[in-house]
Amino acid sequence: MTPRRLGTRDWIFSALMLLLAAVCVFLGNWQMHRLAEKEALIAAVDSRLNAAPTPVLGPDTWASLDTEALVYQPVSLTGAYRYTQTSTVFTSLVNPKGQYSGPGYWVMTPFELQGGGTVFINRGFVPQQYQEAAALGDLHGEDPGIVTIIGTLRTPEKADFMTPQADTSNRIEWVRDPVRLADMVDPALAPIAPFYVDLPAGAPGDLPQAGETVITFPNNHFGYALTWYGFAVVAVVMLGFWLWRQSRQPLQTP
Repeated sequence: MTPRRLGTRDWIFSALMLLLAAVCVFLGNWQMHRLAEKEALIAAVDSRLNAAPTPVLGPDTWASLDTEALVYQPVSLTGAYRYTQTSTVFTSLVNPKGQYSGPGYWVMTPFELQGGGTVFINRGFVPQQYQEAAALGDLHGEDPGIVTIIGTLRTPEKADFMTPQADTSNRIEWVRDPVRLADMVDPALAPIAPFYVDLPAGAPGDLPQAGETVITFPNNHFGYALTWYGFAVVAVVMLGFWLWRQSRQPLQTP
């Protein structure tokens, strides 16, 4: 039995399989790069969370501000709440740190800075039955006037094509995005910061229920990288086996 020589189609198929393996290796390397980036981000956030609060940046910096570089940074702000301009953002609190959970709303109140400009403050969560009271600004007790507060800087939540339009009559939004929230407040409060601030937890049972900041960074990149590298190995092994089988086939003679 004379083994047959590999033909043009065999080599084309081999080249495609090797290309597939190369693509899998490239994707594995990309996931390892993303892993390094994610680990650096987690380390940076950990250091920010334990840092002392810094004064919030003023409106003159907002146009070019890299909010991703400041996310979860503790900040201090001095100014006054504008409770009657409060908006609510629908949510469902699944793993609460306080006693309230389930469907409800984030209470987003504009905070007018002493030096000008306005920052939306996420004062916390309220169950559904308190939405109207929150939107009317009735959940704050006595207005404290000018105060200094400390909270955690957050980046905006982005709407997508599935996000409904705001219910302006009831002051209900669906994402914590200062740009969208700004459409429901007095234009005199402009400029609006391109970030918002979460308040820390208050006394047990207080409403709004603050301190519900969730800090999670899904980090599955190493597993994804192993998967892509595994595909590359499988492609090469299967190609080698296939070439061996092809070379063992007898030469076809007329």
